[in-house]
Amino acid sequence: MTEPVPPDSTAVPDPAVAVDPTVVNGQCEQADPQQQHPSAESEGEGSKMDQEMKITDSIEDRGLLESSMRLKPHEAQSYRKKALWVSWASIAVTLILAVVAFTVSVMRHSASAFGFAFDATLDVLSSVIVLWRYSNAAAVHSAHREYIACCILGVIFILSSLCIMGKAIHDLATKLLPEVDGFLFSVSIISGVVCIILAVIKFMLGKVLTSRALITDGFNSLVGGVMGFSILVSAEVFKHDPKVWYLDGTIGVLIGLIILAYGVKLLLDMVPRVRQTRNYERFE
Repeated sequence: MTEPVPPDSTAVPDPAVAVDPTVVNGQCEQADPQQQHPSAESEGEGSKMDQEMKITDSIEDRGLLESSMRLKPHEAQSYRKKALWVSWASIAVTLILAVVAFTVSVMRHSASAFGFAFDATLDVLSSVIVLWRYSNAAAVHSAHREYIACCILGVIFILSSLCIMGKAIHDLATKLLPEVDGFLFSVSIISGVVCIILAVIKFMLGKVLTSRALITDGFNSLVGGVMGFSILVSAEVFKHDPKVWYLDGTIGVLIGLIILAYGVKLLLDMVPRVRQTRNYERFE
């Protein structure tokens, strides 16, 4: 009998046999933890966003605004009082500007001045609505009250835009030429600066209180500021080039269209929400 031949230790391994590179000395190589971290982080961010959306939806389902989760009770009441003070100041200032602008529009035949006067009147009405919105301390976070205020603002915006565009189109059709003097310049500058300052304050308060009504009121003040400066621009252009007499009326039409579009958008957004939150009138 022949003895078994021991295997040759110097033999070359068969290339057909595949060796798993992940197996070294009988142990599986562990995956790089840095490669798994980005996917885990992205999944965490996605779940966080989903959770925030669910929280926002649950807040709206309870008839409350998002500010109810952000502000403490004493902070909410403090900002509510600030909103009331700003609204009272806006009513007083814009009422004076409206009277002056109406006077200028009649004396100087300015469509932009008439548009600003009407917008100032709209600003007074919108501030009154904001006063109603925050008159009840218990309803500072009421979504139903907020949406009703926005719907009223939307209707007022649409009606005012029609009046502004009607006056501007009439002036363009009759080729009414504006009169320019120092009084018109002073009124336009003061009106523009005051309205823009009011708009900035209202935007800041509206962002903190998550109030669409306050932001809409601020938008109206911003439009008033733009129209105040547009009076100055159109009058100055007409002074140097009388051929561009139509600039004043054209600006009035554009402002009217902007207010109209905003009012329609506001109604489309808020009417369904009023219906959804009509069962939460207890907050009022």
